[in-house]
Amino acid sequence: MTKAVMITGTHSGVGKTTVSLGLMAALTRRGMSVQPFKVGPDFIDPSHHTAISGNPSMNLDSYIMGTKGVCRTFAKYQNSDISIIEGVMGLYDGIESTQIASSAHVAKTLGIPVLLVINVHGMSRSAAAVVKGYQMLDPDVNIAGLVLNMVGSPRHRKLVEDAVRAEGIDIPVIGSLPSNRELTLPSRHLGLYMAHEQMQDYDKLADFIDANVDMNALLEISSIPDIPKNITINEDEDKNRNKEIDMEKRFNVTIGVAMDGAFCFYYQEMLDELEKLGAKLAFFSPLSDDLPDIDGLILGGGYPELFLDKLSSGRALTDIRKAAQDGMPVYAECGGLMYLGKSLEVKGKTYEMAGVLDARSSMVGRFQALGYTEAEVVCDNPLSLKGQVIRGHEFHYSVTECDRDARFAYSMNRGKGIEDAKDGLMVYNTLAGYMHTHPASASMERFVSMCRKYSRK
Repeated sequence: MTKAVMITGTHSGVGKTTVSLGLMAALTRRGMSVQPFKVGPDFIDPSHHTAISGNPSMNLDSYIMGTKGVCRTFAKYQNSDISIIEGVMGLYDGIESTQIASSAHVAKTLGIPVLLVINVHGMSRSAAAVVKGYQMLDPDVNIAGLVLNMVGSPRHRKLVEDAVRAEGIDIPVIGSLPSNRELTLPSRHLGLYMAHEQMQDYDKLADFIDANVDMNALLEISSIPDIPKNITINEDEDKNRNKEIDMEKRFNVTIGVAMDGAFCFYYQEMLDELEKLGAKLAFFSPLSDDLPDIDGLILGGGYPELFLDKLSSGRALTDIRKAAQDGMPVYAECGGLMYLGKSLEVKGKTYEMAGVLDARSSMVGRFQALGYTEAEVVCDNPLSLKGQVIRGHEFHYSVTECDRDARFAYSMNRGKGIEDAKDGLMVYNTLAGYMHTHPASASMERFVSMCRKYSRK
């Protein structure tokens, strides 16, 4: 196991993403190999992690993946000098009033120390009350260091440090960050811009962190985690599953994955699992490419609403519709759902889409769904079998209206879905919904198997 530390904050917007990216950049520049992770269902921050470190960032979510899944993923990607885990929201913010899905829950599950980022603007002794409260709420969370953000001056830092020590709080301040508007990360309706969309100067972030954070102290508080043995993977079960997968690898199968500015929301573990199951991945862009020679297709979420001229005239549009009508397995999430419908309306203008689904989507100016989901599978489909329960999340500004005879694969126990607590539109061998899934909850085995059967037609 490598060293590891989680960067979290008192609340959203406190600066934990800036600190996380800056630490990754500074450590990478020192020649260290950094393995990034992100707590929660996030596609955007991990893109920056990967751009900085050169290693794919992995999600750790105790709601979608369960504690066993969190441990499995963390253990699987331990080939670097240090793991940096970026938290989500505030340290203790989970589902409703529980710890589930919080940074604290993941930190306790893995036994990882926490670096707490605090905005101390306009505070001195009050900062000690904040630290003490966070420390006392759950003593099992190891808050091993503090980073003070929005520090006004060296005297301001000393006032805060003195107040913390005076209260008997034995947590070192290892960083003191002044305000720096040049380091603000631009965002839009779904969060930050993706890493590939902008030329972010990560060296500036590294310079800022190197100048204001004691990197040696950071490495000292980063411990080597000891994953609890009672929730690690069942090795015999995994070996048997891998043996079955290896037996099938002799059958060649190619799965197309839409990857460009319009479709860019994918969990790295989904792509890894597809390859582990024996699938060759063919990445292509529906914005400009022809549909490659494939046996199945995955269309992830993203920003199709920003590229409608190109998507509606793209060469792949007609080929995707014909392939779906021919029975090729297709799986789509959120943006992919909108692309597969008949049309997508933005600001009063309607654009023709693939027409695979009897549905029409439109963008609206406010959230339509945001949060975790749980779905009961009500009929067999390309991803799962009737009776299974799948967890995921939804996050979108669009609405989708379906024809009356639309078939749905999911009944939502939690979350909104497409309409009337139903999600997962089905037609031919196509499944498309708003819910983003993770292979820890919804394996890709059935999908790959269906692609193999299609390839033998």
